[in-house]
Amino acid sequence: MAGAPDAADFPPGPVAPPTAGLPLRLADLRPGGDDGLAPALARFLGLEDVLVTCSGTAALVIALTALRRLSPDRDAVVVPAYTCPLVALAVARCGLRLVLCDLLPASLDLDPAGLAACCDARTLAIVPTHLGGRVADAGPARIRARAVGARVIEDAAQALGARVDGRGIGADSDIVFFSLAVGKGLTIFEGGVLAARDPALRAACRDAASALAPPHAGWELRRSLELLGYAALYRPAGLGWAYGRPLRRALARGDWVEAAGDDFDPPIPLHAVGRWRRAVGVRALARLPDFLEAGRRQAAARLDRLRRIPGLRLIGDSPAVAGARGTWPVLLVLLPDPAVRDRLMERLWGAGCGLSLPFVRVLPDYGGRYDAVVPPAAPQDLPHARALAGRLLAIGNSPWLDDARFEAVARAIGRALVDA
Repeated sequence: MAGAPDAADFPPGPVAPPTAGLPLRLADLRPGGDDGLAPALARFLGLEDVLVTCSGTAALVIALTALRRLSPDRDAVVVPAYTCPLVALAVARCGLRLVLCDLLPASLDLDPAGLAACCDARTLAIVPTHLGGRVADAGPARIRARAVGARVIEDAAQALGARVDGRGIGADSDIVFFSLAVGKGLTIFEGGVLAARDPALRAACRDAASALAPPHAGWELRRSLELLGYAALYRPAGLGWAYGRPLRRALARGDWVEAAGDDFDPPIPLHAVGRWRRAVGVRALARLPDFLEAGRRQAAARLDRLRRIPGLRLIGDSPAVAGARGTWPVLLVLLPDPAVRDRLMERLWGAGCGLSLPFVRVLPDYGGRYDAVVPPAAPQDLPHARALAGRLLAIGNSPWLDDARFEAVARAIGRALVDA
């Protein structure tokens, strides 16, 4: 059966989640408390001011809406071809035009030559992405944006707490946003963080948020109940039921898009975050620096082990960014070819050992699911992004993936490369 490993290879243990999220404690959930999540996050991120939103996607919608109001003659948004489909849905939600840019070979960095070809006087924003906590090089996007009069929005949804030269990631760009969704480090089940460097742009984002995302009792009740469920189940005893069973069902159907969580629907909820969830976030945030540091130490040790596997390539912070210090929700590794990666995933994805795919495909290759919001791409287009999508694998860096099970994963990868 696909996804069923050899029991001798995988010692018994709890289901490990695909990313390392901060578990909540009972004390985090108590009523009342300080709901000043925005200033607390601003201090943590080293940014002047932030806006808390109901999701990372909502933060992007708010940012694009603010930019469009400031530059109504611009309608194009340039994004990496390999990124979350929610980015495409957010662009469409704002009535804007998506432009896909290729990556550098075996890299998360946008290709500067491709970027130059993608941008013109109609470009509203360029959105470099810090995938899996890795710091990508946003410098070429800033250079190209200045050349055509556009703005840069750094997508740090998966990189809450990442730094460059000790400063919060995104501090040198016009806008940066983060996610507070499940598995993104700090979570309030669904939430986002939006920061703008320029005071006028910051005010425009606040105005857009007020208009687009008013309080909504129904959505807030739903998210509050989901947050309670997350707090109860995001722990070793609950993950087999909450994560493992749905994953195995999707794999049994052969639905890798659902298994990876890439099956998004077009409606994007937009509402204000309630006081109680903000207070939960404040209390949990106090533990986040220590949690991230423990993740960095664990990642360093496990990366040393992976480096000893011949033929395996590791994806780290961009070598073009001096002083980059990403976060480690996952370890990203690049297999030699898609066939090896896919055989490995067919065998191990359902084993509860933290393996996953960041995204299954580049945006134009989801088999029609997102054709209404993503422009088509010929088979010869986007070669580097397509190669990355076919070869990339993520290993969760959760503390619940113990050393014995991680070693079993490393051995399985090594054997797959020997057999290739």
